[in-house]
Amino acid sequence: MPEEGIDDLGQPAKASITFVRYKIALTFVEEGALPSIGSLRLISEELEQINLSDAPKHLRFDHKASSWRKTAVKGRRTSPFISTEGEGDNTTVKLHQDGNSGMPKTFLARTLPRTVLSTVNATESPTALLARREMQSWRLLQLEPSALREPDEFTALPELGSDGSHLPATLYHLSKIYSRQEGTEDSSTWIYDQVSSRLAELIDDVYAIEIDRDEKRQLLTVQVQDKYKTIHPARSLSDGTLRFLALAVLEQDTRAGGVICLEEPENGIHPKRIPAILRLLEDIAVDVDEPVGKDNPLRQVIINTHSPVVVNQVNDDSLLIAEQKETAKDGDYFQSVRFSWLPGTWRAEADPDRLPVARGKVIDYLRQVIDFSDKSTYGQYVTNKKSTRVRDRADLQPQPSLFVHEK
Repeated sequence: MPEEGIDDLGQPAKASITFVRYKIALTFVEEGALPSIGSLRLISEELEQINLSDAPKHLRFDHKASSWRKTAVKGRRTSPFISTEGEGDNTTVKLHQDGNSGMPKTFLARTLPRTVLSTVNATESPTALLARREMQSWRLLQLEPSALREPDEFTALPELGSDGSHLPATLYHLSKIYSRQEGTEDSSTWIYDQVSSRLAELIDDVYAIEIDRDEKRQLLTVQVQDKYKTIHPARSLSDGTLRFLALAVLEQDTRAGGVICLEEPENGIHPKRIPAILRLLEDIAVDVDEPVGKDNPLRQVIINTHSPVVVNQVNDDSLLIAEQKETAKDGDYFQSVRFSWLPGTWRAEADPDRLPVARGKVIDYLRQVIDFSDKSTYGQYVTNKKSTRVRDRADLQPQPSLFVHEK
């Protein structure tokens, strides 16, 4: 999580450690005869430190320890920030002092109307406050074409909304920030050039992107200029182009950190352009080979998809497959979801006792996007390569002879 931030009253906070683990357990308490009526009760709440020496046990994916890990994990602590003691009605949650001195505040769990973490401030518990701020920053992007097409007033919030609103204000603001940093007015076009270069990966004839500043109506509007110098305002762009444009702007906005979730990014995108949007999403995420900083903020991107075309293109280390499982407890059967990984990935090595997803399931899922008559689509599974796409793993491809009848 970030090392610095502010609380709800604008007070600055600095974390004593930047790598923590928050765990919470809740139970549903039925009230009355109807099982649908009830409330949630807190069972336990914990906020624990993870020091740099223990970080390798938790950061099992490939990364550079000397550059990335040492800049991502800062500080040290020997005791938790929030802990739980006791059982049943006597369970207590303790909020410990951030400076490791002084008596902790104790709360009876069964009477708590909210979590302890939700009550902290920068003065007494700066690290816990920043942990809460980190989770509050997590966003589910549901980019709506209608919101993306809207112009912005000059006074609009220069921050991309979860629905894609304030795209013009955000892009315009970023250009001004970069211009002030570089000290020249001409440098403001650098951001526009970066975004237009990204968009050109999706649309071949993109020449430039600009913000039209209407002084009379005091409105900002996104415009795309093609290679023939024809201006296309946002309202005339396709849904897929607008979503891609919003993600390209988000990539340049280093203020946007935390976890970014996106449903089915392939929507509105031609299948041949899917690799371009996946590259963009990978570049939005933090680069674990470079030091964490303003040009490499801590960002994680999580997407879900039902498209085998997308699955075929992603790195095998990044893939989690949701499987529905029937579970029995106390004689009752219910459906649950288990997330499985591919064999030969870092998750499989980190948890060797848990079986990875069955190879046959992956093959059946990918069958509809593989051209079995073209042997070049199989690729080779290169074990010394840092990241391997699913489509490049030979162990996840059916044998061509089973599906192609030679004449």
